[in-house]
Amino acid sequence: MIDRYSRQEMAHLWTDEYRFEKMLEVELLSTEALVKKGQVPAAAYRKIRQKARIHVPRIREIEQEVKHDVIAFVTQVGETVGPESRFIHMGLTSSDVLDTALGVQMKEAAELLLKDMIPLRQTLARLARRHADTMMMGRSHGIHGEPITFGLKVAGWYTEMTRAMDRLKRARDVAAVGKLSGAMGTFAHLDPSVEAYVCRKLGLTAEPVATQVVPRDRHAEYLCQLAVVAAGIERIATEIRHLQRTEVLEVEEPFTKGQKGSSAMPHKRNPIACENLCGLARLIRGYAQASLESVALWHERDISHSSVERVVLPDATILLDFMLVRLNGVLAGLQVYPAHMKRNMSKTVEIIASQRILLALVQKGLRREEAYKLVQTHAMQAWQNGASFRRLVESDQAITRRLDRAELERCFDAGYFVRHRRDIFQRAGL
Repeated sequence: MIDRYSRQEMAHLWTDEYRFEKMLEVELLSTEALVKKGQVPAAAYRKIRQKARIHVPRIREIEQEVKHDVIAFVTQVGETVGPESRFIHMGLTSSDVLDTALGVQMKEAAELLLKDMIPLRQTLARLARRHADTMMMGRSHGIHGEPITFGLKVAGWYTEMTRAMDRLKRARDVAAVGKLSGAMGTFAHLDPSVEAYVCRKLGLTAEPVATQVVPRDRHAEYLCQLAVVAAGIERIATEIRHLQRTEVLEVEEPFTKGQKGSSAMPHKRNPIACENLCGLARLIRGYAQASLESVALWHERDISHSSVERVVLPDATILLDFMLVRLNGVLAGLQVYPAHMKRNMSKTVEIIASQRILLALVQKGLRREEAYKLVQTHAMQAWQNGASFRRLVESDQAITRRLDRAELERCFDAGYFVRHRRDIFQRAGL
């Protein structure tokens, strides 16, 4: 229910109805500013404000003839207003209206994404705290490294989503810009105070130096920030996919009553939600690339960016909205299997002490290269032949004459590796 509502709210921002309503708001505020400057009669503005309406089918009908969406929009609004419509769009060019309205849409879309982040981070915080002490094996290159806790892994996800919030705030701020400076951005036909008035009313800042358009580096940065957030979601989803593999099975995404994993194999429980998230992240990266291609326009403007933005901005924001909500659902229902984590640790629980023994030997005066070779020889024998690494180490006089039984015992204490977890949690704000 939340998933569906969230997507509907975001999708509404990108409907033609909403876009034209924002464009009309720009027009009305511009006319209002001109009233304050004594350039438009107040009575005429009152009639414009009272009568102006949007009718999208009529705009489309006019556009079929004039082949220009803003002219069609202004013409349709004028039809609802009457003679006073001559005061609408005074001194403005199409991009003044389009780009300023788009700035509002992008700002509001980012704010919806920020709203999505709140429950997601709460879910991550709860999951991290619940499993702060749940021991598991840390891996690098997919290979057992040293012990961590599942809570520490989730704490890393939490801090990444905290950075994602900062990225979304930057995206919002860089895009929350308008311009009403006319055809070449020179304010030839409209005083800068009109732009300042309209932008202030809309919660935007004015583009310091515009051409005929707001420079598209802003839109590219916006989409790149969204792509980085999506990549963070992909990282979490990829990790869950790896940990759900049959050979590992330390966590599992929710599998609801009545759900089926395969048309052929009734036993299957596949990480389909996480796979879906990984695929959508690729799509958003593609949209970011398209936005980068739209930065370089000819001279003061062309419209090669327009067709791109009409696809990538709605799609990227709607997709990221969906991804944030879906990820929250996966994490809220995530099945965690501490017993399986313990079982997997047992496969290499002795070998993981290799670094501790290495460092202990170095502290006893042995050259690092010599200590490394000494420990690695036993570790490789244990790895390849299944021999007990601990017994091999304890029977090597080159080691035992430097490390006594108690010192060796401490090297095999798995709790040693995560003894600073509380400090890490504090640094994460958990």
